[in-house]
Amino acid sequence: QVQLVESGGGLVQAGGSLRLSCAVSGRTFSSYAMGWFRQAPGKEREFVAAISWSGGLTSYADSVKGRFTISRDTAKHTVYLQMNSLRPEDADVYYCERAGPGYGGYATPGRYDAWGQGTRVTVSS
Repeated sequence: QVQLVESGGGLVQAGGSLRLSCAVSGRTFSSYAMGWFRQAPGKEREFVAAISWSGGLTSYADSVKGRFTISRDTAKHTVYLQMNSLRPEDADVYYCERAGPGYGGYATPGRYDAWGQGTRVTVSS
């Protein structure tokens, strides 16, 4: 059974940076696309970024393009989200998620079949 453990959240001033990490257990890490989502209390989960199984393709929500970068390290079974130029509206709980089998549709929450417990990002203005 796959387990995903996020880390790296915290408090940062607006304009600052954070790097989130997601350690993924299991031998099939390199077979699946991965994504980052975020969710505020009472709101639906929002797509942030996704990366293909090979790492060769990435996609981003318009709100984070040019500021966030998703990457993966197959040897370490880890997915990263580098967040720069953070804004107060980026404050949320961030979740690392594993996509189910198949291709495409990575901005859709239902596309994913496993996720971690989340890590909280707070941005002060």
